[in-house]
Amino acid sequence: MPQRRSGLKELRKNRTNRMHNLDIKTDLKKTIKKYTSSIEKNNAAEAKENLKTVYKKIDKASKRNIISKNTASRRKSMFSKKITKLA
Repeated sequence: MPQRRSGLKELRKNRTNRMHNLDIKTDLKKTIKKYTSSIEKNNAAEAKENLKTVYKKIDKASKRNIISKNTASRRKSMFSKKITKLA
């Protein structure tokens, strides 16, 4: 536990930022899960709509440094390959 006032403020800030980042991460995971389930059901129209939201969530997470730029690029590439195999 920090002793100084600035340390306490920093701790509070870190906790709120951590919760915010965790919300973004879990939202991304849920979106990816919805996309993969639509791929498994061979529903191309639904998968295309979900792919747009997956791209949006990945870009937002990458912009905020929750996932790295290269990881975001790799995941987007992987998801686009899945939808081309479906079609």
